[in-house]
Amino acid sequence: MKRNVYLKMMPLAAAREKFLTAFDWPALAGVEEIPTAEALRRVTSQAVFARYSSPAYHAAAMDGVAVQASDTYGASEEHPLRLALGPQAGFINTGQPLPPDSNAVVMIEQVHQPSQGEIELRAAVFPWQNVRKVGEDMVAQELMFPHHHRLGAADVAALLTAGVFRLRVLRRPLVAIIPTGLELVDWQQAQDGQPPAGAIIETNSLLLAGLVREAGGEPLVLPRVGDEFELIKAAVAQALASQAQMVVLNAGASAGSKDFSAHVIGALGEVLVHGITVMPGKPSILGAAQGKPVVGSPGYPVSAWVCFDQFIAPALAAMAGQPAPERERLEVVPARRLASKLGREEFLRVHLGRVGSRVVATPLKRGAGAITSLTRADGLLRIPADSEGLEEGQPAVAELLGPRQRVENTLVVVGSHDVTLDLLGDHLKRLNPELHLSSSHLGSLAGLMAIRDGRCHLGGTHLLDPATGDYNLSYIKRHLKGLPVRLLTLAWRQQGLMVKPGNPKGITSFSDLTRPEVTMINRQAGSGTRVLLDYQLQKLGLDPAVIKGYDQEEYTHTAVAVQVLAGGADVGLGILAAARALGLEFLPLMPERYDLCIPQAFWDDPRVQALRRVLGSEAFRREVEALGGYDARSMGSIAWEG
Repeated sequence: MKRNVYLKMMPLAAAREKFLTAFDWPALAGVEEIPTAEALRRVTSQAVFARYSSPAYHAAAMDGVAVQASDTYGASEEHPLRLALGPQAGFINTGQPLPPDSNAVVMIEQVHQPSQGEIELRAAVFPWQNVRKVGEDMVAQELMFPHHHRLGAADVAALLTAGVFRLRVLRRPLVAIIPTGLELVDWQQAQDGQPPAGAIIETNSLLLAGLVREAGGEPLVLPRVGDEFELIKAAVAQALASQAQMVVLNAGASAGSKDFSAHVIGALGEVLVHGITVMPGKPSILGAAQGKPVVGSPGYPVSAWVCFDQFIAPALAAMAGQPAPERERLEVVPARRLASKLGREEFLRVHLGRVGSRVVATPLKRGAGAITSLTRADGLLRIPADSEGLEEGQPAVAELLGPRQRVENTLVVVGSHDVTLDLLGDHLKRLNPELHLSSSHLGSLAGLMAIRDGRCHLGGTHLLDPATGDYNLSYIKRHLKGLPVRLLTLAWRQQGLMVKPGNPKGITSFSDLTRPEVTMINRQAGSGTRVLLDYQLQKLGLDPAVIKGYDQEEYTHTAVAVQVLAGGADVGLGILAAARALGLEFLPLMPERYDLCIPQAFWDDPRVQALRRVLGSEAFRREVEALGGYDARSMGSIAWEG
């Protein structure tokens, strides 16, 4: 069987239009009759009319006395008017039917009873005052809701009041989800230990099922199918024969030798679109078989999410007779230059936070398999297909993935990576659930540049000055000249060499990095750890050019540690906490001071004030020191200001 190729990739807008105009979506969903009391968030399939009027009789709107309005004229506080109880007036409670000879109610607060048989009125009323007339709320046979109205709680109560006890609604779309792949392992099977190399915990079906529920549908997750054409074809045929209104075939949408989704859809029906000019999500397949939509969703989780967001979610909305969902948008500026591939519209997941008058967008991991970029994202930046990216500070539009208030309550940190920053974000949430910390690990020098350009509230930095042996101050004076800032110490931490357990290469010092059988993994240029490494190499007279892996870079201590653990390198320079977290052996070399550089302009910002409170917390200090390799005794102290 030939591999799939993308000779006719379609632009996103054209692909959506072709897919969404290929079906009569509400008719595809079908109709069912349900009890009105169970109709919350359901969508009407036809116009709904009231059976009863409400109220069905003239009713008192408040407690008081039922009267003929003309009998009360002239009554006032200065000139009370007496009426006989019975023939002329009668006490009445809110909601009770109005007596036949009455047309108004005098409030009880304006009634005095001087004797058993009469009352004294201290205010006059006009006809129908303080009365709910027949049909005031609704009249029998009045149109209550049109076709395709999504019912809220008040709507359900109104229908019951109007005597509509059952009604016809559009069925919730049933979506059959078929996971495919021989390498997949059920998450329940993975509970006894990490799967072997090459095995993948299958979670896409749960991701898609959750998205279907959020979109108002009902998921039907079918058994996992191996990478065989006939098996997949049989599974899709069975799903098409079921009650499902849509079939989603997950994975196998690309151009690999075991990617059969397009072939299966073509064999059972028609492939409408295969290949979209987007990233992630390029391999998405849109098809039809037996009058039902069949979607080939890519196997990478972020690609699967984009496919759902752009095609399946609008289709489910159309089945419910609703417009495609739209997100709130706002203008943002990128925290740094964002290069993108020409010819592909990119869905870039970003952190968002207001810094001064601007909302800054900090990019998250871009890989299609990085599901954490979805869990951490505040918004989406859509870089057009005809653009090679966005420049730093260039205005752009982001779609919000959460409430706008989150953007206003986010503390934006750019700079060097430290594992305590995640812990700091957790403590901020404990202090105030509305607070968020957005940390972008671009390196110490990049953090200072972000402060200079007004793209963050503070920067994490541990830049060693080889001339003085001090940290950060000379760099601040050089790069932030004229900008008043304060250096707040986070902690002293232990830097050293991370190696595999047992140290199989016998690495003991920086000199061992030059051995031909040793491969290292480095940090990116501009990071404090890279500055420290280069200083030590220069001090020892070692040439970086002879170090194998010197040009292989990672952006965090934990990323360096995982490369050593996985065998991508023999050694990496990092902190003890990262080595301990991944079970690596650690060779301590020197302590260093990690500071938070905070512009004076943000010192009294409520978000920064909350951060300072956390740094002064004994509970936070204890947790930081428990990570290993930290001395938090000077945490929260001002190392310098100017």
